[in-house]
Order: sequence, then C-alpha cells, then structure tokens
Amino acid sequence: MSSENGRSEREAPEVEQLALIRESVRKAKVPRAKPRTWRGAVLAKELPVARVLVDKGPVHLDRLWDYAVPAELDAEARPGVRVRVRFGAGTRNVRGGRREGGGLLDGFIVERVAESEYQGPLAALAQVLSPEPVLSPALLGLCRSVADRYAGSLADVLQLAVPPRHARIEAEPSPGPAPRPAAPEPGGWARYPTGPAYLQAVARGDAPRAVWTALPGPHWPGELARAAAAALSAGRGALIVVPDGRTAARVDAALGELLGAGRHVLLTADTGPEERYRRWLAVSRGAVRAVVGTRAAMFAPVRDLGLVAIWDDGDSSHSEPHAPQPHTREVLLLRAAHEKAAFLLGGFGCTVEAAQLVETGWALPLAAARERIRVTAPRIRTVGEADEARDAAARAARLPTVAWEVAREGLKHGPVLVQVPRRGYVPRLACERCREPARCAHCAGPLEARAGDDGLLHCGWCGQEARDWHCGECGGFRLRAQVVGARRTAEELGRAFPAVPVRTSGRDHILDSVPDRPALVVCTPGAEPVAEGAGYAAALLLDGWALLGRPDLRAGEEALRRWLGAAALVRGQEAGGTVVVVAEPTLRPVQALVRWDPAGHAVRELADRAELGFPPVSRMAAVSGPPDAVAELIAMAELPEGADVLGPVPLPPPPPGRPRRAGDPPPGEHWERALLRVRPGQGAALAAALKTAQAIRLARREGEPVRLRVDPPDIG
Repeated sequence: MSSENGRSEREAPEVEQLALIRESVRKAKVPRAKPRTWRGAVLAKELPVARVLVDKGPVHLDRLWDYAVPAELDAEARPGVRVRVRFGAGTRNVRGGRREGGGLLDGFIVERVAESEYQGPLAALAQVLSPEPVLSPALLGLCRSVADRYAGSLADVLQLAVPPRHARIEAEPSPGPAPRPAAPEPGGWARYPTGPAYLQAVARGDAPRAVWTALPGPHWPGELARAAAAALSAGRGALIVVPDGRTAARVDAALGELLGAGRHVLLTADTGPEERYRRWLAVSRGAVRAVVGTRAAMFAPVRDLGLVAIWDDGDSSHSEPHAPQPHTREVLLLRAAHEKAAFLLGGFGCTVEAAQLVETGWALPLAAARERIRVTAPRIRTVGEADEARDAAARAARLPTVAWEVAREGLKHGPVLVQVPRRGYVPRLACERCREPARCAHCAGPLEARAGDDGLLHCGWCGQEARDWHCGECGGFRLRAQVVGARRTAEELGRAFPAVPVRTSGRDHILDSVPDRPALVVCTPGAEPVAEGAGYAAALLLDGWALLGRPDLRAGEEALRRWLGAAALVRGQEAGGTVVVVAEPTLRPVQALVRWDPAGHAVRELADRAELGFPPVSRMAAVSGPPDAVAELIAMAELPEGADVLGPVPLPPPPPGRPRRAGDPPPGEHWERALLRVRPGQGAALAAALKTAQAIRLARREGEPVRLRVDPPDIG
C-alpha cells in the first residue's frame, strides 16, 4: 500500500501539468467550429457561395457543386485554389442549417457567386488546402474543351493537367520573370523557303500555323529552340511537346544554349514529383514563359501563350493512356485556337492528320526544296524479298549481300546503325516450306527459340517446351525465323564482323548516344541513339515486311515514320551516307522513303481514307465491353443523323504473360467492340451523345460499365 500511495503522489503533479498544457493549447487556438462541419459558422458577407469542381471522375457527376463559404475562409477561398469538401451527404442529414456527412474529397473553386440555384441547405467548405491558385480560367477552359471532345469528365482531365500538391514546394518563392530576349536569327530555318518568314511572324506576335517536314540531320532541336525564342521576344510564352525524355533533353540543351539559364523549364517524369511541381509552379506564376516536356506538358499553364509546337505527332507516346485518353496534337490544336497562339507541327515524317491540316487550309506546309533534300538526305537502297531469297549470304549471315557490303564500307568511316523490328532473340518462327506460323500444341501460342537453349523451342504464352514439332498445314519439320530479334541479330553480326564492337539499344537499355568510331549499333524502332559527330556512316533497316504487315490501318504510315527516324541519323548523300531497307521496293511507303517524300505519302493515304470514310476524314468512337452492355449503350445514345455502327466484333483476349494494357478485356471475360462513325463536323455531337448515355447508365446503375474512346488510334 505504501508504494502505491507514493506512486500516486508522484503522478499527481504530472497530471496537473498535462491539464494545464491542454488548457493553454485550447486557449491559444482561434475559437471556431470544426473545419469538417462548420456547424453554425457565420458565412462570408460577399459572394458566400463557392462553385466547386469535385475531384470525382464519373461522367454522371461531371458538374459544379455549390458550397457555403465560412467567413474565416473568405480571404483564402479564391477561384482556382484547392479545397476539401464533404460530398455525398443526404438531404436528411442537416444540422444548424448546414448539410453534414459524406466523405471528404478534394476539389477546386471555380467561382464565387452571391446566390445558389440550389434551394436546399448547402454544405460548407471543409478546408482550403492551399491559397495557391493552380486552376486558371484559361486552363479550366482548355480542360473543359478536352473533356467535351473526348466524352470524358472534367475531373479526369484535371487529374492530367494539374500535378499533385507539395506543400513545402508551394512555400518556396519563384524567381522573377526574365526580360525579353532579342529576336533570334533564322539559323537553320534559312534552309526552308518559308522558314524565316514563319519565324518573323511569331516574333511579331502573330499566330501562323505550319506543318513542318524537317530535313534529316541533327539541326531540328535548334530550330525548335529558335521558334520558342521568337515567341519570347514578342513577350509571349512558348510550349514544345516531344514524345520522350531523350528527345526532350536534346531540345532542352538547345534552348539552354540559345536562351541561357533560367528562361525555360523541362517538364518530364524523370525530374521527380517535387522538382516537377516546383517547375510547374514557376510556369503557373509567370516566372518562366517557355516549357519543353513530354506528353503531360501539353497542359502546362504558360502565361500569354504565343507558340505551341509538337514534334513527331505520330509517336504513340503522344496518346494519353488515362481517361479520357486525349492526344497531344488535338490538345495543342485546341490551345492554339483558344489562346490565339502560333502552331507548329514538326517531324521527319508526316501523319495523315497533319496532311489534313494542310489540305483544309488550317495550316500551311513548311518544307525544304527538293534540291536541298537530295543533298541532305542519305542515299536509299532497297532489297526485296525475292532478292533476299536468292541471296546465299542473307541465309547464312542474316544480311543480304548489298547490306553486308554497305555495312562493311560504312564501318571504315564510322558507326553503322541496324534497326530490327523486334527485341529479344527469335520472337517468331514459321514453317520453312509454307511459312505457316509455328504454334504450340497445348495453347496455340507462338513458338520461340531462346538464347542459350541449344535450339529448343518454347511457347511464348504458356512457356511449355515444344518437342518433335511439325507443321499442321504441310507436314514440314524445318523452321525459319519469321522475325529475328535484336539480340539474335547482334549475335550474328558479331560473327560476321568479329573485329567490330556490337552495341544494342532497346526497351531494357536505351543508349542516348554512341561515339563517332566504327561500331555496329543494333536497336529496335524508336530506341536509336544519336551518333556523335557527323552521324552514322550507314544504316540497315531489316525485316521491313514485319512493320508493313501489321494488321492496322496505320501500318504503312508507321513503318515509314520509323524508317525516316532512323535514316535521318545517317550522314547526307554528299558525305557518303547510305541506307539499305529490306522491303519490297514497289510498296508505297518504301517508294516514299527512297524519294524522301513523307508529305506525298500522307496526301495519298489521306485520299484513300477519304474514299473509304475512315479517320481523320470522318470522326470515330470505339465502344467496348460486355456484349449486352455495348448494345444497350448504343441503343440508348441519340447518335447524330447518318451515324454508322460498324460491328460489334469480338475483342481478342490479351496473350498470357503480357501485361494488361488499356482497353484490354479483363482476364476470363468476353468483350466486344463497336465503332461509331460520323461525318465531319459531327464529332462533338457524337461525343456528347455517348457521354450522356454513359452518364444515364451510371446514374441508374444499369448493366455493366463500358469503355468509350473517341478517335481510337488503332481501328484495325
């Protein structure tokens, strides 16, 4: 007992001290209602209602919601700031004239108004998360237009446009804006007849629009930088969007060399979330007026935008995989129209969408004269499949004789680029006699030969070993490589040129650059490193039929784009640069490569699309999901007059072992896809009809959800 009494006497002062501390803390706080309910709190005297965009994605909730503004939040609750609100409370849960309950969600204040159109009790703002106005009226209008065009919700678009908040970064001040630079000299733009005039128009503050077919070589980053500098010299901002981080780094270096430090920022995922938010805030605050970045930078809030530019719009990286899946090109077209900015679409190739911009007169072509193209572009040589079949060297050493001779000669002067359509060892095999693809007897998956397996075959889907294979069509027992992978090609080239180093560049490890000395550089399309110095001495474009034979409407356009991207890294014809493409020489994309005429190829493709009624001449939307749900949504939608419904057709299940991509049906489910086609000018009506039908189904909770995609990039 005595020990317990002693412990109680010692604890008594500690309890009293804790009580005093709690009381002092309570007195130190500003007396106000709890921030989650604001029960009975006095409202702001002026504009006591905030219209809030709640960060909740379903399209049936795509609207603004009214909330009461407590007086203590009046100064902070400005349009554009982030707030936290209660959402989902029922009308019966009302106390003290305020609606309460529901879950806490983030949102943005869009505007403050004096009265609400809603007659019932309003919930109060729970909290102002940050006084930083991150949603400007221009950015809000752009996101609204993108949501309407792609039948999506505004909340989904804002998740793409506004990066997550970092409070510590917001507390840091941004530097002051730099003075205007002087108007740049034409530089590389002098190689194009209308290039200097375009640059001068941007420097005057005009809004010229051009589709730029760039000359091969390493000069295009500097030309993009000069276009941005011209916009800055007019006191306006510039935005350049490129497909990947490697390309962004090249443009970033060119801008830094031309403008100096502090005049632009680089927005890519490689910078990390905090640093990216710091740079985004500098742009939003007007401290920096020039931005270069990858896909997400298309929403960068550049003040007084004077130029939007996109490089290589045919690259699939420009297509956003998250809802509502907008394309960078279309977003920048909207920005150019809304903000009256100059527009520049550039690349070595030319998409049918770019050709349509020129065909309709919305943009003008910006290209070099044919005489300069002949001098700047490398020499192109072709090897057809019949020539390859008759060539013993091609069967023995993977290279046709012409390619082998070009590689041997090129290695005397510098590195040689070898483009292979697939990565890996031997991804696909076929019967040597009838060329029927070799399939697994267990699951019908494609058979593969792996490195180090001594010729054993394995299924690419289930992984089982295939012994005693024979062709089910002709009974043959011998196999040939249908497509040889990059690693296998590197191995065989190493044996053909034993004294030359062989380097590989692909998805697992992409090289940024290679030194200007003899070497064989084997890469997959899109992973070509830049050769230092004058560029590659030669390039070999192997297995061209693998790119051309894809079952897709864009197969020819995509193959030509890939070839041009690789060939542009090769020295010009005057310097002895040569490119060998292994593909049937009579095909249209191959002829366009030989002539270096991507714009002509795109114009002919556009004419074919117009005759068939395919995009971009028409507008399309894809509806995919369970068969009953697809049929129900199409029947419910009030489609524009004359709309065509193509399908539905079954969606093939994704191959086992491959990561599930956006648009793939869930494992074990049978999905169908229907394509809806409308005439030009009816795209907005089609998107609105599909969005309304989807919203009704979600609100009623009828049937299974379906996936909508406006302007699908792949339509078969």
